[in-house]
Amino acid sequence: MSERYIRRLVAERRIPFHKLGRSVRIKAVDLAAHVESGRVEPLTASGVWRDLQRVA
Repeated sequence: MSERYIRRLVAERRIPFHKLGRSVRIKAVDLAAHVESGRVEPLTASGVWRDLQRVA
């Protein structure tokens, strides 16, 4: 993640943080939770086939 992206997360209050004077501190656990929340599981052939059958 870029510094700019982290700053945007803080500005939009999408991630927990602590502000100490002008410094912003983010716990590693909170950052890891944010990353994990964006996780996308890989597709499987059976899952793709099942989804195609639902549409038809």
